[in-house]
Amino acid sequence: MKPLAVSMGDPAGIGLELAARIWAARDSATPPFFLVGDADAFERASARLGLTKPTLNVVTDARAVSAGGNALSVLETPLAMEETPGEPDPVNAETTIAAIARGVDAVRTGAASALVTLPIAKSVLHTADFGFPGHTEFIAHLTKDDVWPQARGPVMMLAGPSLRVALATIHTPLADVPKQLDRLMLVQTGRVVAEALRRDFGIAEPRLVFCGLNPHAGENGTIGREEIEIINPAAAILRAEGWAVSDARSADALFHEEARQTYDAAIALYHDQGLIPIKTLHFWDGVNITLGLPIVRTSPDHGTGFDIAGKGVARPDSVRAAMTMAWAMAERRARA
Repeated sequence: MKPLAVSMGDPAGIGLELAARIWAARDSATPPFFLVGDADAFERASARLGLTKPTLNVVTDARAVSAGGNALSVLETPLAMEETPGEPDPVNAETTIAAIARGVDAVRTGAASALVTLPIAKSVLHTADFGFPGHTEFIAHLTKDDVWPQARGPVMMLAGPSLRVALATIHTPLADVPKQLDRLMLVQTGRVVAEALRRDFGIAEPRLVFCGLNPHAGENGTIGREEIEIINPAAAILRAEGWAVSDARSADALFHEEARQTYDAAIALYHDQGLIPIKTLHFWDGVNITLGLPIVRTSPDHGTGFDIAGKGVARPDSVRAAMTMAWAMAERRARA
């Protein structure tokens, strides 16, 4: 298989130093990868960590990247200005965006097997008229014209060794969540998640469960009717299509150890409903995955870490987990 493409994220954050740590400590379990970003910035990140100066193979065409050996290939995407750790500069926003786009293109053209995106700062990118809430929506836009015969996302899923949670709404203000929920949207989300569990995670008969929106999953309509009118009917449609999907269950009792044995993925209806349990269980090794797209894309489940950038204390666990998961997903797609 081709190596992973790893886009550098915001150069003032912790992404480059985490990639540098992983490269310096790589072993037989580390998936092959190349960096999409600024080669000099990667060298500076390595130096700040006191690592041996890396040997780099700097290329301008993804088809020229090489995997294996002692040199890390860098698909050169130069910064407009040298980064200052912890101080994001809008002047580098265009380069950050370009690194994502070039990483996506590397996967689309077969030069990479999957994309791992290092963290970005959305507020910085919006100074460059980014126009998207985040990575997920941008990558969906870049791949929207590619052939994809299965249910199309994007759907965001957060995953760790003991829990997978997909989000029906992502960065939606809580007050607006009920207005965004409808049966067809939940049915499409369920299809995307179920197909991804089968295709990308190798689960032959995936089991899904919807979180309830209201306390006690509405308690038969006495604490809200979304479960009766929207969520449970969506689950019924999915069951009619042959998927194993449970009706809405009270979210406060859905994430303890015994409950987690009853499903392969939960569908949360709003951001914190899903992210609180995943970050409680997998704060260090959680992975953000975009489901339902023609390419495999994962990301660490953390942000840019501007407050600790350059201090040498950021942990690479989540980036390493994102790379491992992307490689496994791409392998399954290659065998299909």
